[in-house]
Amino acid sequence: MSRQQRDALDALLRSAPRTETPPTPEEQRAGFAAALTRPAPEDVVTRGTVLGGRPALELEPDTASGRGRLLYLHGGGYVVGSPDTHAGLVGELARRAGLRAVSVDYRLAPEHPFPAAVDDGLAAYRELLATVSDPRDLVLAGDSAGGGLSVATLLAARNAGLPQPAAVVLFSPWADLTLAGGSIRSKEGADPVFTAADVRAYADLYVGAGDRAHPLASPVFADLAGLPPLLVQAGANEVLLDDAIRLAGRAGADGVEVTLEVGPGLPHVYQLHYGRLDEADAALDRAARFLTAHVGAGSPGTDRLTPVR
Repeated sequence: MSRQQRDALDALLRSAPRTETPPTPEEQRAGFAAALTRPAPEDVVTRGTVLGGRPALELEPDTASGRGRLLYLHGGGYVVGSPDTHAGLVGELARRAGLRAVSVDYRLAPEHPFPAAVDDGLAAYRELLATVSDPRDLVLAGDSAGGGLSVATLLAARNAGLPQPAAVVLFSPWADLTLAGGSIRSKEGADPVFTAADVRAYADLYVGAGDRAHPLASPVFADLAGLPPLLVQAGANEVLLDDAIRLAGRAGADGVEVTLEVGPGLPHVYQLHYGRLDEADAALDRAARFLTAHVGAGSPGTDRLTPVR
């Protein structure tokens, strides 16, 4: 893999301007969209839809075959981001996996604080379950806050007595809103994207004075028993590294099949930089293979469950 590519990306991310006064959520959303939005690949058809009462984006690659479906929950600190900003990333993952995907425009903070995003994720998952003959035809994926939200959605589904999907992929999950991970401080200089203050500001907007250790806000504190196989990918150069490591450890301790990958010298959600970073393309290929290996094949805890109708 190319050290030159990693260094160039690090320099690019560090060059992003910072303002002296904190931007408003609206300004953050506009800036995020301008900086991160990439269109879906040419061989992926997109169309707007509604899932679980929320706007959503369907992505259907030419490679799609069979009944498998991917539910994607985008990142953005629960404050920014949308299916449009992540159309490129989701489209790339769906294309490589040969899966039809749907990305949900869940409600954002501060207008809609915790647990609004979890409620929307659960509603989307519940409705998607009703469209398949077997829950093992479904897989989930998410990045950053969307990674934490993916786990929270499945915890809420478990608590509601719903069946679990076949597998889940998490890119740099934000899974501890208490900011207790040591990397929040130790990786601050290495992280070209976030400081501890940035992450704390997002937590303030999402949870406010609420319980930041609530299992549906911070899944590192949850009992993860019964969840499907997880693939967790993170970069070594990110303040949220310990979120990924601790979440994977918690899952393993609770009897969940989990694979953790930490890429040296890589930033937060480095998969967004597919096409210009070799490690991003390789990670997406591995994530796609993980999903296709599990979809329809069954997993512990799902073989005795029946789909919701």
